[in-house]
Amino acid sequence: MDWKRSVVLGLAGVLVSGVPAVAREETAWGACPADVVVDAALGVQCATVEVPLDYREPDKAQIEIMVSRLASAKPEKRRGVLLLNPGGPGGTGLDQGAFLVGKGLPASVRDAYDLIGMDTRGVGHSTPVGCGFTTDDAYWANVPPYAVDDAAVVRQAGIVEEVAQRCAASNTDGRLQHLTTANMARDLDRIRVALGEEKASFYGASYGSALGAAYVSMFPETADRVVVDSNVGDTHLDRDGLRRYAEGVEDTFPGFAGWAARRHESYGLGRTPEQVRKTYFTIAEKLDRTPAADGTDGAMFRFLTFFTLYNEGSYGRTAGYWQMYLNATSAAPRKKEQAPNPADNALTVYLAVTCNDIDWPEDVDTYRRAVAEDRKRHPLFGAAAANIIPCAFWAYEPYEPPAKITKDGPEVLILQNRYDPVTPYAGGKLLREKFGDRARLVTAEGSGHGVYVLGGNACALNLTTSYLVDGVLPAEDTTCRA
Repeated sequence: MDWKRSVVLGLAGVLVSGVPAVAREETAWGACPADVVVDAALGVQCATVEVPLDYREPDKAQIEIMVSRLASAKPEKRRGVLLLNPGGPGGTGLDQGAFLVGKGLPASVRDAYDLIGMDTRGVGHSTPVGCGFTTDDAYWANVPPYAVDDAAVVRQAGIVEEVAQRCAASNTDGRLQHLTTANMARDLDRIRVALGEEKASFYGASYGSALGAAYVSMFPETADRVVVDSNVGDTHLDRDGLRRYAEGVEDTFPGFAGWAARRHESYGLGRTPEQVRKTYFTIAEKLDRTPAADGTDGAMFRFLTFFTLYNEGSYGRTAGYWQMYLNATSAAPRKKEQAPNPADNALTVYLAVTCNDIDWPEDVDTYRRAVAEDRKRHPLFGAAAANIIPCAFWAYEPYEPPAKITKDGPEVLILQNRYDPVTPYAGGKLLREKFGDRARLVTAEGSGHGVYVLGGNACALNLTTSYLVDGVLPAEDTTCRA
């Protein structure tokens, strides 16, 4: 162990325990930025909260976190604040309260809480970061591309190494290495203080489950009711979590295949789920050989299919894509024009948090072996989820271990769909095991990414609302029928 690693481990106990006590500052609420699209009738307001860039030096450089508030209209029923995170990391959350209301968040929850959305550190209207991605980059998504063979892994290694170098070169203000889940959890507690609350409740989905798990683990004295939905499985995304994407696709794909088979007369993708699965490989392998006229190759086709499995409402669009690629004649792909990528900020924050939270393998051969294994184990998407990412070449070492989940502390409600392409059922089970008896797992027998409000399961909706409003945790783990 070198001396830098020893210092990191020595600081970990101080860092993970929390942040120094700070006095409440008056929060100046006002209009939200014009690009935060919410129903004006809801009266959403925004404000900024200053937090330390580096919590090891809390009195030095500060950054801003922009938060939004959809205030309770029933002061007599108001319990406190409900901090919200939509996932990512890198997703903007200033519209999250209004978004959930628009999707049917029960009035009892709206009455019980001020709904607090935010752009977490580095995101959007908070002090932002960016690696400088452009629209013609070979790196087009943080989910790795499907590697058709071993040579494709080696080619991707060259692409992601350049990305890691570019991110390091763009980091002239020294912010990038301070984007971690643990620091975002510390920011949540600073926001609680700024709002003048003794405690804060939390709802987060997808990556928000990792942030919620870190928050309740690091701040057990001030975290109140915590709901985590569609679960990564820990307080951070690691290589095992990324590889589970392939498991999620295998779990979720049969639902789409059955849907498409029942509509064969309309889409022509196969009369049985087995035939639809075969059609998937037919299209992907065709595009591997010759991209379509719009530039879609086999890797992009697999990614589009993966992404549209997030929601059953996307199945028709997915079937339309398939129909187009199945029947199209190949042509030379259009050349993309170079311009700043609108997704630069989101791509960058995801990479920074994912790479800073934990050490990733740096040996390309490790990824080559994993891709070969997962291509056979999970044929639909294994050679994508196991592929190499920029974290293998990241310039910054984690300065602390990830927050550790313990079996003691506040109660946690864990929501999980049985079939989820990106955070599969295994993630919910892992988190339940780590939290122990302080948690309950509610399994919705359905498909998609997102359970509460978004998933449409009445049982899961009722149990979650009861917990948030009345503090009633299910007596035992519960399975909710579709």
